[in-house]
Parts: sequence; C-alpha cells; structure tokens
Amino acid sequence: MRKTTPLLPALASVLLLTACGTQRAGAPGASVTAPATDGVRITSVTAPSGARDSGISAAYEVTNGGTRPLTYTILFDFTTDAGEVMGNTLETVRAVGPGATVRGSVRPAPGPGSSRATRVKVSRVTKVPAAEAPPASGECPPSGIRVTTDDGDAAMGLRVVGLHLENCGKSDYPLDGYPLLELLNEDRAPVPGIRIVQGSGGITTGTGFDDPARPLVLKPGESAVSGLMWRNTTESGDPVNVPYVRVRAREGADPVTVTPHLDLGTTGRLAVRAWTRPPK
Repeated sequence: MRKTTPLLPALASVLLLTACGTQRAGAPGASVTAPATDGVRITSVTAPSGARDSGISAAYEVTNGGTRPLTYTILFDFTTDAGEVMGNTLETVRAVGPGATVRGSVRPAPGPGSSRATRVKVSRVTKVPAAEAPPASGECPPSGIRVTTDDGDAAMGLRVVGLHLENCGKSDYPLDGYPLLELLNEDRAPVPGIRIVQGSGGITTGTGFDDPARPLVLKPGESAVSGLMWRNTTESGDPVNVPYVRVRAREGADPVTVTPHLDLGTTGRLAVRAWTRPPK
C-alpha cells in the first residue's frame, strides 16, 4: 500500500472529513486521509469535470486483514453537504486475498439527484468467505448451482426475501423440501435464540409459505424459488439483527452465504418456504 502524506492546509480546506467518514469532492484526484470502515477506505474524491459529467466520483481501496480470501459488498452513499442522500451504489469486490489490497472507483448511478451530490461515504460493508460468495452474474460455480437472493419486500413490518436457485450445471438437480439455513452475526458466528420454522409459522397467511414441499428435479437451465419471511416487531428485550445467512440448497450441498440483513426485532422467529418452481 502506498504511503499517504499529510494533507496540506490548502487541500484540507477543500477535502473535508466529517465524524461519520463522509468525504467532500475537491480537486481532481485529491487524496484523502481517512480511517477505514471494515477494511474499506475512500482514497480520493473528484468533482464533476464538466457539463457532461453527471456527478462526483471516488476512488477506494479494500484491504483484507483476515486469514482467508473474502468477497466484499460495499454500499456507498452519495450525499449533499447537508447529509441528504442523493443516491447510492453497491460494489462487489471479489476474492480479496489475505493481506491483499484491491483498488477501485465508484460513482452514483445516473438520476435526478446525482448531480447534487458533493460527498461520498462508506455506508455499509459485508464480507463473506470467497468460496461461499454468491457467483457473479453469468458465472456458474463448480457445484453447478447458483443460489442468490433478491432485494425483498417490506410492508407494515412484514419482511419477505426471495431465495433463487438456478441449475447452471450439466446434470439434473433434485430437491425435496426446504433450504437449510444458518443465521450468522457480524463476525459470521451463529446467532442463538432464533427459531427457524418451515412454512409461515403463523407470521402471516396467503403468501404461499404454507404450500407443502414436493419433490422437484431441476434440469440444466431450470430454476426453483424459496423465501424467508419475518416481522421486525420490537417489544421487550434487545432487537436481533442478522446480516448473514448461510444457505445449503439441500443436505450435503455446498454452502452459499448471502446478506439479506434480517431485522428480526424481538420476535425470535424466521419462516422459510419450501423449494418450488417459479411462477410462469
């Protein structure tokens, strides 16, 4: 990693570091001295260079201080000086080796607010063992099975996240029942005290979660869907948040660690739906 020299007074007036780690746009390529967030650090922020430039951009670096390769997913927020979020961008940095540093750049997605953004910050970082990370779009892992999640749906405290399985291999893939789940905390250690129920578990009705499990055989190119459902009700006790879920499609399957960020409140319960074919 290159050594960063202290900011000169004139440059420090252009690049402002706030307590929450937000970086303000300044001269093109201006460097930033800032603490890392879970191994991710913004190294420079660049203002728009002309009328055709839709917004600021930032350079960043990811350093793996662990002992095994990790895949990082980073949420960057682009904000105004007042802190209003104008947009965000999700970046995935794959298979960063132990002790390695990987560099990249990020800018807000085009939109009505992107040109108003003057600051960028690392809003959230998740990292999973590279061997358990969901594959990139268009890639098929050695198992021949792609397991991913969608963005989910939330309404009136009810949360639903879909699990998607695609047979991208060359052989038939049988399923019979429910995906096997492990709930993991920020350190990817098991979260105790949460009951995983097959079906809706009385959380709500009419969602298809109570449809019985049926044997499936997925031919190459075919898919199946499952889902997770919970409420984020908080009553007495401390609310439980689960950033990681390790998923096995069936007994003996290779694990895939997804990051649905379950805000389980104090309910102590998570429902899982049986594998089924996607609706036509």
